[in-house]
Amino acid sequence: MEAKKKTSKRYSAEVRERAIRLLREALKDHDSEWAAIQSIASKIGCTSETLRGWLRQAERDGGERDGMTTEDRARMKALEREVRELKQANEILRKASAYFAQVRPAGRSSTARSANDCLHSRTSWRARGRADLQTIADRPVQLSCPQGAAARS
Repeated sequence: MEAKKKTSKRYSAEVRERAIRLLREALKDHDSEWAAIQSIASKIGCTSETLRGWLRQAERDGGERDGMTTEDRARMKALEREVRELKQANEILRKASAYFAQVRPAGRSSTARSANDCLHSRTSWRARGRADLQTIADRPVQLSCPQGAAARS
């Protein structure tokens, strides 16, 4: 069995305004609102429910009926989109933070916390092999530390 395709026919704002104007004029000539809606809907070429929805929205926009106006709906939609994007950004940041927390060993920081703290400096100088056996004068200068801090460590 084939599923029916749901088609959506968009009408321009001018067609909607004209239909609402005709409907409001036709309400005087018909016994009920529904009879007027059916009469105008057949002339415009849309369904009665579509025209009834347009009328209800026009009444909300005009302040004649309670509910969200078209402007309120557009603003709500924009805010919901913004919230969705911010939640996605927060999720990305949360995952990145968790990833980098696993990569960086505990207790080590990649940034200096004070003037005496050097980036990635050893707490004490000790020889680990022949390559490290050098005099103090041959040691490389640590550019990430103030001159006084390099001498203190």
